[in-house]
Amino acid sequence: MTEAGFAGLHSELKIRTLSLAAPRISFEFFPPRTTEQRLILESTWQKLAPLKPDYLSVTFGAGGTTLEATREAVEALTAETDVPVAPHISCMAHSEKMLHDILVSYRDMGVRKLVVLRGDRPEGQQGPGPFQYANELVSYIRREFGEHFHIEVACYPEFHPESETASTEMFYFKQKVDAGANGAVTQYFYNADSYFSFVDDCIRRGIDIPITPGIMPITNYKQLSRFSGMCGAEIPQWLRRRLETYGDDGASIRAFGLDFVTSLCERLLAGGAPGLHIYTLNRANASFMLWQRLNS
Repeated sequence: MTEAGFAGLHSELKIRTLSLAAPRISFEFFPPRTTEQRLILESTWQKLAPLKPDYLSVTFGAGGTTLEATREAVEALTAETDVPVAPHISCMAHSEKMLHDILVSYRDMGVRKLVVLRGDRPEGQQGPGPFQYANELVSYIRREFGEHFHIEVACYPEFHPESETASTEMFYFKQKVDAGANGAVTQYFYNADSYFSFVDDCIRRGIDIPITPGIMPITNYKQLSRFSGMCGAEIPQWLRRRLETYGDDGASIRAFGLDFVTSLCERLLAGGAPGLHIYTLNRANASFMLWQRLNS
């Protein structure tokens, strides 16, 4: 979408979405590793949980490095909020017993939803445990726990960095769906057409689970550019150049970012997206203001 198209679309969709029901929203956090991070996360979820999101998810660090921190964060959120909590589960568990024990502990906490991923690992290397791909992990959870857990998996409208073609991307995604996934959350993106095109491709392949767009608020351009380079998310050229014009003017970046991401979300919801999954980076303000805009 061009910048001119973005400006015109914002006012058009604002009118159209005012009549829609409040959108389904979920928020994602990463587990804290220090006392300061723990206090920041606590402040964040205390501000966002009252918005009554569908669920709060907690990530599982690269290489499984935050396993205990993830469990502790899930336990705290489950005990202190009435919002469902969805831990990330990845292939980084070192043994089947370790994975089984984790899942039993979550079941005993009352967890009913999981986000199941392959997990980050050094390129070209296998993971440490018995499962190498997310579809294998989904199959195992279904075999051992039946339908107890609602399972969300990941998908990539702009392609996973390791996918060779669109066909291979779709093939691996369908494997996860066929293994028993109930829904999917996308990597973040800034081009709504990529989402709609991906959903159309899924329908043609017989994939009919809800596909929820992942949304990354724009608050820090340098950080966003670094993240996007790592995960393969595209920042459209016009958007990149516009953000670059603000330099170190953080207030202007945040103001423009809120306008743009609000417009993106409005278009996605008006086009039939089942909800929005917001990557908070453990900060409440941008996510809270986006929620306010979408519910005004």
